[in-house]
Amino acid sequence: MEPPLIRYRAQVSGSVQGVGFRPFVYGLALQLGISGWVSNTPLGAEVQAQGEREWVTSFFEKIKSEIPFPARITAMEFTEMPTEDSSGFSIRESRTSGSIRATVLPDIATCSACLTELRDPTDRRYLYPFINCTHCGPRYSIIKQLPYDRPGTSMAGFPLCPDCLREYQDPTDRRFHAQPIACPRCGPHLELWEPDGRVIAERYQALERAAMALQSGEIVAVKGIGGFHLMVDARNDVAVRRLRERKKRESKPLAVMVPSLEWVSHHYELSDAEWKLLASPEAPIVIVNGSGSLAESVAPDSSMVGLLAPYSPLHWLLMDILGFPVVATSGNLSDEPICTDEREAVQRFDGIADLLLVHNRPIVRPIDDSVARVMDGEPVIWRRARGYAPMPVPLAGIEAGVLAVGGHLKNSVALSLDGMAVVGQHVGDLDTQPARMRMVEESHDLAALYHLEPKTVIHDLHPDYASTLFAKAKQWPTKSVQHHIAHAASCLAENEVDSRSMIVVWDGTGLGTDGTIWGGEFFAFEDGQIQRIAHLRPFPLVGGDVAVREPRRSALGVLFEAFGEVPIEFADWLGSAFELKGSKALLSLLRSGTSSVMTSSAGRLFDAFASLGAKFHVSRFEGDAPMRFESLAKGEVQTMGYPFPIRQENGLHILDWEPALQQLRTALTTVTSPSEISGMFHCGLANAIGQLAVDLHFERVGLSGGCFQNSLLFESTCQALRSHKIQVFSHHGIPPGDGGLAYGQLAASKFGWTMGREVR
Repeated sequence: MEPPLIRYRAQVSGSVQGVGFRPFVYGLALQLGISGWVSNTPLGAEVQAQGEREWVTSFFEKIKSEIPFPARITAMEFTEMPTEDSSGFSIRESRTSGSIRATVLPDIATCSACLTELRDPTDRRYLYPFINCTHCGPRYSIIKQLPYDRPGTSMAGFPLCPDCLREYQDPTDRRFHAQPIACPRCGPHLELWEPDGRVIAERYQALERAAMALQSGEIVAVKGIGGFHLMVDARNDVAVRRLRERKKRESKPLAVMVPSLEWVSHHYELSDAEWKLLASPEAPIVIVNGSGSLAESVAPDSSMVGLLAPYSPLHWLLMDILGFPVVATSGNLSDEPICTDEREAVQRFDGIADLLLVHNRPIVRPIDDSVARVMDGEPVIWRRARGYAPMPVPLAGIEAGVLAVGGHLKNSVALSLDGMAVVGQHVGDLDTQPARMRMVEESHDLAALYHLEPKTVIHDLHPDYASTLFAKAKQWPTKSVQHHIAHAASCLAENEVDSRSMIVVWDGTGLGTDGTIWGGEFFAFEDGQIQRIAHLRPFPLVGGDVAVREPRRSALGVLFEAFGEVPIEFADWLGSAFELKGSKALLSLLRSGTSSVMTSSAGRLFDAFASLGAKFHVSRFEGDAPMRFESLAKGEVQTMGYPFPIRQENGLHILDWEPALQQLRTALTTVTSPSEISGMFHCGLANAIGQLAVDLHFERVGLSGGCFQNSLLFESTCQALRSHKIQVFSHHGIPPGDGGLAYGQLAASKFGWTMGREVR
């Protein structure tokens, strides 16, 4: 007697569309003799499997354990079904009706199989710059709607030729239902344009002539997967300076695309974690130490550089021709969104690019390169964009339909699904109208993809942030979350911490619940509640936001707070930082309390010591002076540092920086080097964090906020805490800076840490 048959339906949620999931299931079913079918649905995928119990059980176990990259399962819900009189296993057409929970995949770097075909003269896609398969290629940048099928992408306008159609329909082929599939006969193609849009070369010749222009020091705008890069020879200092002048990017470090990983091995000493990150399918810009053989103007006054591996076939072909590194900076003017359309590029790059290398595959949404750095041996995402966004992040206990719009700087938005948060890609600073429009588009885009009308919108406590103004202008119920509480919630939620912990949130500035400017905060988390328990000693900022660009103003503020005037030991500093008239005017404002605000900001304290100890008086971009100050210390973790004693005041613990300032005052009279001052400052702050955790009996400490992108501060703090046997948790997939605020706002709303509710 034959064993009885069973039939089960599995609703599979996660990243299971456009990643080869259905052919994987199909092949597995044939291998195990399972009958049934698999189909895409708005929720992800549905699998019905019939066979003997042993084999059906094994079938579903293998689906979970052997699923190929980049597919990922977040949940499988099983229902027993009546058996059917059927045989064989099939792949059914996608079902498009119903609520949407399927995951939209990020764009994925070219896989090794496609790269091999790209360079194989016998392959029909030889040297074709748009080669891809189910394991790689564009996803989020081309999708218009879910489920993820070709008609719902920007590839709908490229009908498949017979050869591509055969691959697309063959369940055993690597390109089965690879939605961006194309070849030279039926797919997109390249053109090289003069700055006015006149076509001067096509297809591979366009690539060759673009390479010749780069070799001769010209600037070429290259349309990639999520938008344009502005490229120039990274070894040519004159050419790089010309790009900086035209792009209006004075000194902020520029990303560099390397010709190969072999080239990197000859010029840099990377850790295993850095190698893995650089070569990963997500292919972020990786911040590493050293300058290689690059022009000095690529990353002036910095001991670090951002390296980027080629991640599209177009980039690989271009770099194969060149064999040398190129600057690959976002195709925009500073503070504007990246350009995605070739016709728009003619206007936007007028006077910037000497040539434009374009293609005719439409980009649905702009996507910047992600940025990451290995700190304390682990990768940390600084900018979450291509390769990572919009992959959902777990957020247990959150209901669907909550939209969080982040902050004003490094903006990103996030949308809640059931038990998950979809964190959108990096938008950037909202100082310009185009950037604000991109934030609005990203908010509507996420909601439209998942067919969700926001039930509630979460925004920052600051009333003047562009993101706050957008939230309040809509006819949605709104709630606010204090800036640093959002950071703390982000750190707790990402690490799924539910036990008593202290969270240290250090960043630039954020409006506090008491009306002052916070930024050097300590919170206690216990029993689902959060409380501010400590902060850095406040000092006055003259001119408010102007001080962000002028560290000398923060320095003047700490001197005035500590001494009431500028001590004679700082006379040389005062003379180099200000004109006499300017210093007198600012001191007069400090004495009167006019045009100044009190702040506990760690970022501004870094500014102050960078100005006083290293004469970095003006920041050329946000965080510039602290970055240079960090570089001076050469990344050496010290055990002895300046004192930051802890005292109690009004029920809070205060970390007092004045004794450190007194030691700096002494150091200036003994001609102590700026590098030693930097090292002592970093170490002192790290030790103070460790001491406070010990004093308050915390066994776990979380680190969040933009200041902890400073590798020296982060690693020194980790070392100080671990020396006391304290467990440290921090960020990895969610940025520690303001790029993680939206996720933190969702987490804070889940915890109930919101305020200022407004109802329709």
